[in-house]
Amino acid sequence: MLDYFALFLVFFVFITIFYGIIVIHDIPYEIAHKRNHPHQDAIHVAGWVSLFTLHAIWPFLWIWATLYKPGTGWGFSQQQKLQFDSELEQMRLEIVELKKQINKVEG
Repeated sequence: MLDYFALFLVFFVFITIFYGIIVIHDIPYEIAHKRNHPHQDAIHVAGWVSLFTLHAIWPFLWIWATLYKPGTGWGFSQQQKLQFDSELEQMRLEIVELKKQINKVEG
């Protein structure tokens, strides 16, 4: 009787670990799906690929899935984006002014 119990226990542990690994590999996809990530299909496929690499790329998938936020996108709010755009435009104007000064000095 104990032989059958031990055999059952071995199979139970093996199946539990097998399915546990599959559930763990799917966590980044679940995060991406919950956040409506634009690359959620790619994250899901990469999660399956990570099974064959012994989860070597799994932490990167976790980071990739958590970087995108539904309201703000890739970590910037709309106000920050507008501020960056205005600073970029200011820098462009400065470059144009510097080019004019360089042309004046050379010519």
